[in-house]
Amino acid sequence: MKRAAAFLLVGTLALAGCSGGGSKTPAGGGTKSVSFAVSDPVTLNPGRQTIAFAQVKELFSSLTFVKADGSLSYLNAESVKSSDAVHWTVKLRPGWTFHNGEKVTAGSYVKAWSTVAYGPNAWENSGQLVNIAGYDALNPAKGKPATTQLSGLKVIDDLTFTVTLKSPDGQFPVQLSQAQSGFFPLPEAAYKDFDAFAKQPIGNGPFEMVGSYTENEPMTVKRYDGYQGPKPSVDEIVFKPYTDMTTAYTDVQAGNTDIVFVPAARMAQVKKDFADRTYVFQGLGMNYLGLPLWDKRYADVRVRQAISMAIDRQAVSNVIYGGIWEPATALTPPGEPGTPKGLCGELCTFNPAKAKQLLAEAGGFSGTMEIRYPGGAGLDDLYNAYANQLRQNLGIKEVTATPTTDFPEFQKLRNEKKLSGPYFSRWGALYASQQNTLRSFYTKAGGCVNCIPYYTPQVEQLLAKADAQVDPQKAIDGYVDVQKAILKDFPAPPMFFEKYTYATSDRIAKLAEGAGSLELENTTLADS
Repeated sequence: MKRAAAFLLVGTLALAGCSGGGSKTPAGGGTKSVSFAVSDPVTLNPGRQTIAFAQVKELFSSLTFVKADGSLSYLNAESVKSSDAVHWTVKLRPGWTFHNGEKVTAGSYVKAWSTVAYGPNAWENSGQLVNIAGYDALNPAKGKPATTQLSGLKVIDDLTFTVTLKSPDGQFPVQLSQAQSGFFPLPEAAYKDFDAFAKQPIGNGPFEMVGSYTENEPMTVKRYDGYQGPKPSVDEIVFKPYTDMTTAYTDVQAGNTDIVFVPAARMAQVKKDFADRTYVFQGLGMNYLGLPLWDKRYADVRVRQAISMAIDRQAVSNVIYGGIWEPATALTPPGEPGTPKGLCGELCTFNPAKAKQLLAEAGGFSGTMEIRYPGGAGLDDLYNAYANQLRQNLGIKEVTATPTTDFPEFQKLRNEKKLSGPYFSRWGALYASQQNTLRSFYTKAGGCVNCIPYYTPQVEQLLAKADAQVDPQKAIDGYVDVQKAILKDFPAPPMFFEKYTYATSDRIAKLAEGAGSLELENTTLADS
């Protein structure tokens, strides 16, 4: 649950740590170094991290890898196969080592996954392994587990292990991709001192640590010469922590830092400030306007439809996001393969006249409408825009947008159902599959603590049917059926397909796009 809560804000907010100062990367010949503005990582243990996605992805490599076009390839794994979506065989590529020279073996994965899943450890990414047989035994409702090992894992030989799932899941190979760090392997050295390992991890990725991580200080990784995967285009990456990404934005303009994820407060001006040094990538973030279905004023589907049709999404994007964010037309982002185009139809199309008609047919709206969202996260303009449009286009006299003090306060209000109006709701998928977004939003066990409280047996059954498909196209067809079923009830308006936007200094010639992320290791420098 902690993992889910932390990731809710990624993409929408630029989470950050303290400024690391003006450590300039070298230009010209010698070491090809690039600097990246980040939040302070807190921990570099892949089983625990919820913020350090960029750092951990360079230090560790996943079994599979999803490309920018959504296609699945293999990285540390040679293959991940199943005939029934329950019993899987994972074969590793030979020759891979950790940064200390230790071989990466099947045992490296089996032991690590059991450690991540072991309940008493309380590791934040434990939930990524919830469908592996034996997970429940490691997480009993009461008392200490009787075992420390996942029963669904078995080492066959040095390069082969098997995985038995609790229920069929054809998306399992996609779940083993680059952002699901709970599935990364760990070397034997990690088990001696996990606190020390969290500051100076020994991974199997393209880069290794230079020194150790110190809170709120720049962190450097250098290319690992023994890496068996695709060779990076840079030799060194410096991660520079900031408390405020608008400061990082200014530093990139001045050439003191090379790359920044553009904060919401600068989206409207980034193309003017950086011109062709602005990069817009397809995100895996899905932005909704949550509705309190526990409040009887939102019980009529026509009220929910009216709210959706009363907001001009494109106008909001133009003003706040420089036209970069794309109005949503389905329940999952385009970066998730098979997401249908235009599925939401007129319900996601601005039509104030029809919106007023629907609201009138539903008996109108009584009282005030208070929109709530996490404060201090750069969301004020967005939610004030929603409030203004609902007030003007639906004729509701009093619509306000009120921030909470912070995200924990917002989460508490949402969990306790103390929100009486529309609210902040979004999810950033950790792997490129419709399954991730649909599970997170529309199942009780999905882990999205700010999502819409809409859970039905029909949706659960349709999701299970889609999950059970080994054939990718049949799975996609199944997830589209899930979306169609949800849209009939229209529990809350999908608002935007998020686009992840980066700006660079003039030292950067080109950024490489990944599946909902930046491929930092493949950056092309202007002097290359």
